[in-house]
Amino acid sequence: MKIAITGKGGVGKTFISSTLMRLFEKKGFKVIGVDCDPNPTLALSFGIEDNIIPLSKRHDIIEEKTGAKPGTYGSIFKLNPKVDDLIDKVGYKIGNITILVMGTIEEGGEGCVCPASVLLRRLLRHLIVKRDEVVILDMEAGIEHFGRKTIDSVDLMLIVIEPTKKSLITAKRMKKLANDLGIKNIKVIVNKVRNEDKELLKNIVEKELGLKILGFVPYDEKVIESEFLGKPINLDSKSTKEIEKIFNRILELKKNI
Repeated sequence: MKIAITGKGGVGKTFISSTLMRLFEKKGFKVIGVDCDPNPTLALSFGIEDNIIPLSKRHDIIEEKTGAKPGTYGSIFKLNPKVDDLIDKVGYKIGNITILVMGTIEEGGEGCVCPASVLLRRLLRHLIVKRDEVVILDMEAGIEHFGRKTIDSVDLMLIVIEPTKKSLITAKRMKKLANDLGIKNIKVIVNKVRNEDKELLKNIVEKELGLKILGFVPYDEKVIESEFLGKPINLDSKSTKEIEKIFNRILELKKNI
């Protein structure tokens, strides 16, 4: 199963991504978690504090795979590089979970067709289309990734929102772009919610946006504490218990995909 988790910045995508990864592993699945954010923090959710270098900054690997050095212009490079060995080569392994830190293309002058972007896209397509593991994509904030058609073949897209107008507006835009790409299964997770907000949010999301809410995750001080300490949150906290209910609903969806 391939799941893309997206939403406005700060809504809790990485927390939900990492918790779902741990729940899939606990259930016996092999999991690949992909950090697509330019400010990668997914590995930190598992207590990994090494000097993490995103693949987009691994100029040695980019040159090895594409035949061109990043930052050079007018070079001929491979548009279909071999990527199936990169998971073991650059991944951070924790039990049956492997974390890939992708990064993004930031250098001025680099267009959408350059050695680094070709390699990143090729690897993402390989992960989504070719791999048998559960793949969870912790997407960058906002909607820019939709323009690159990197997630059009995922089995499920989860839009994480919080109880704010900006978050709802972003979710509406994401729904339209996902529909344009032909993504059929789109669900919403509401994070940092209070009980009194649930009915209002349900009406807005399900009636006005036409999206189904897969679950509500309550505001939880334990999440803030775990992020400050750089340690995985206990799966018995009130927020992770709600995510486990969402996880079980995802398993039910999986049967029909």
